Amino acid sequence: MPVLPRKLRIEPLSASAFRPFGDVIEVSDATSPISINAGTAERHDDLARIDVTREGGRPLLSIFRATPRALPLALSVLERHPLGSQAFVPLSAHPFMVVVSMGHDVPDVATLRCFMSAPGQGVNYHAGVWHHPLIALHARCDFVVIDRGGPEPNCDEADLPVGGFWI
Repeated sequence: MPVLPRKLRIEPLSASAFRPFGDVIEVSDATSPISINAGTAERHDDLARIDVTREGGRPLLSIFRATPRALPLALSVLERHPLGSQAFVPLSAHPFMVVVSMGHDVPDVATLRCFMSAPGQGVNYHAGVWHHPLIALHARCDFVVIDRGGPEPNCDEADLPVGGFWI
């Protein structure tokens, strides 16, 4: 059955709305800072559930450089990482978009959601969560990425129906 074109509603990124898909990485009222360095800095611990050790995995720290995309944007593919989480922390104050979906072997397109980040927010996708590749807006942006390195492949892709979904 063909999928009718559907424009996704853009929601603000919040910890409660994003919880089924992963963690929002941010300093908020929900974090309890620890004073360090003789009171000249605060440390905010445990902001995301980093999960990378399955099947002999190890933490992998990278920088991804994302080219900005123009809206409207047709969504053509989602990916997931079944063996580990994947965290994205922007190194700029530019917003970025996050598109996610539930689903086991394939994305459940009925659950597609789109979030817009605010300055200072990053995301950590839980293992197995379907998501769109990085969607930078306005400018080229760098992201610190904490991912799973290791011997086993850890990226599945699924094509979305052509012209079916856009933001």
